[in-house]
Amino acid sequence: MFVRLSLLLLLIALPLSGSLNLASAQPAAAFGTANPDPFSQAPRFLPVEEAYRLSAAFIGDQLVLHWEIAPGYYLYRHRFSATTEAGAALELLLPPGLAHEDEYFGRVEVFYEQVEAQLASLPAEPFTLLITSQGCADAGLCYPPQTERWQIDPQRASAGPLGSVAPGSGTVPTAGTADAGTSWLLMALFALLGGALLNLMPCVFPVLGLKAMSFSRAREGALWHGVSYTAGVALSFVALAGLLLALRSGGQALGWGFQLQQPVVIAALAWLFVALGLSLSGLWSFGTAWMGAGQRWTERGGLAGSFATGVLATVVASPCTAPLMGTAMGFALLQPTFSALSLFALLGLGMALPLLILSASPALLRFLPRPGPWMERFKEALAFPLYGSAIWLCWVIGRQTGSSGMALVLLGALLIALALWLLRFGLGGRLAGAAVAGVAVALLASPLLQPGAGKGATSGAPELHAGATPYSAARLAELRAAGTPVLVNATADWCLTCLANERVALGSEAVQLHLRAKGIVYMVADWTHYDAAISAFLASFGRNGVPLYVFYPADGGEARVLPQLLTPKTVIAALSE
Repeated sequence: MFVRLSLLLLLIALPLSGSLNLASAQPAAAFGTANPDPFSQAPRFLPVEEAYRLSAAFIGDQLVLHWEIAPGYYLYRHRFSATTEAGAALELLLPPGLAHEDEYFGRVEVFYEQVEAQLASLPAEPFTLLITSQGCADAGLCYPPQTERWQIDPQRASAGPLGSVAPGSGTVPTAGTADAGTSWLLMALFALLGGALLNLMPCVFPVLGLKAMSFSRAREGALWHGVSYTAGVALSFVALAGLLLALRSGGQALGWGFQLQQPVVIAALAWLFVALGLSLSGLWSFGTAWMGAGQRWTERGGLAGSFATGVLATVVASPCTAPLMGTAMGFALLQPTFSALSLFALLGLGMALPLLILSASPALLRFLPRPGPWMERFKEALAFPLYGSAIWLCWVIGRQTGSSGMALVLLGALLIALALWLLRFGLGGRLAGAAVAGVAVALLASPLLQPGAGKGATSGAPELHAGATPYSAARLAELRAAGTPVLVNATADWCLTCLANERVALGSEAVQLHLRAKGIVYMVADWTHYDAAISAFLASFGRNGVPLYVFYPADGGEARVLPQLLTPKTVIAALSE
């Protein structure tokens, strides 16, 4: 049992540990940090509060605002604004900036190193000042607009910071914008609904089926199983979000799904799916006990099995993105740590909610079929979606690293299957199985699975993106300046929602004919590998993950964001408005 548990823990734990130790330590002195970069392709970026430091003080009766700007960063002159908390606009006096040709805003003025501003006039009574600014890094990351709150007392000539107001979806706060509390509640609702919709994704089906099957077997005490499952899902979401926030606070410009940009993580997930599929097929029995479906776990360790099922559900759901998740996660990653983790916990709660409701309702449990021989056949059938997921992940590895990386992952899957088969033959078999599993784990250190091993030779998906223009901020700016309509598809090979939308909608004959008839350029931002320019593009719309679909109308009209789930009809309607 110890060998089996160790094997499964290695499969789950090594992706994260491998992703944190893959890269060479790139110096980042230009960005104000000397810490090693755990992702070799990703430049390090400062947190926004370190990139732009605001101070305020009275000089005579004038309030002077001063920004210290880190080397390699700049602030947009036209993105400054000032209001009172009551919504009254205040005139901000700024010096001329440096001319800058921006890939998003065109010809603008920017400030490097530092800038000072004054308010043309001040209210006579003490008030709360909301001061908004937005900036970018030369290396490619653009931050959403940031609003800081200052308590100003003109009578005493005092100014003190009150904290930051995080904007939602990258919009500039103005008079009449909902306050931060209202925005958080709205995003909490989005997180809950987005998590619930995640259950509709095909990668989650096998786990949900097994958990529902365990409810059918153990009707007594089902509520506690549901609570344990919910805790496993919610805590796993919080743990993954905590890792993401920790890496971002260290300067990483990362978004949701960052772990899937690492080939070693994809490989380990593929092997995990193979191991779980073989378990459901009956080659080994630990997986069924792990997921709370076996009688022994139901009677002795069922709650632990239900908790582990929640962890597993989060692991297999990590490549999926549901509607509303993108907006909620983009907002969450701009919040203080506690608020951000709370939103991710709500995502997990939303995902676990259907099974939690089922476990809490005896009336619903009565609709489940009684235990019987059907359960064994159903369990075996659930193995095939997992095998399909493993095949899909092997395809993703092929896109990331080429055929050599794919062959290495297939070899690892064979070794995992051999190790699990050997576990059936007493102590000697268990020792041999552990040795074979160790060889498989050692394959994760192969140069063929390092980030960027096959980049360039396999980027994009020609069968879905035939005739598409690769994303380039400069090229997008040129097309917009020429008045050409553009549809940008931010996607990744490991994003199931993206692939479904491309196959069903964007790649359909009706949509392709419409694009050609209207002269719309179809641009693909492939985020399968880490790409700072695409990360900046996502951040400019308040997003931290894919998919994202943005339509730029002809003649420089305002960009429009399309829904995350597409049909040919919705795409054509959006492009025709």
